[in-house]
Amino acid sequence: MGKTNPIEVQKALKDTHYPAGKPELVERARANGADKGLVKKIADMPGDRFDGPNDVEKAIFE
Repeated sequence: MGKTNPIEVQKALKDTHYPAGKPELVERARANGADKGLVKKIADMPGDRFDGPNDVEKAIFE
């Protein structure tokens, strides 16, 4: 997988209801057809609970 971008993350997490736990985010990304590399990045994020897409993007990109 190449470099992940925020648009890919948004597509992977489409229809997620926040706040959300990491397992829910991983499952949503799989259900939305995200590639394995992005699913792994979501699974490896620091933290367990995310209040919205901005929290997820911070965890992935910072």
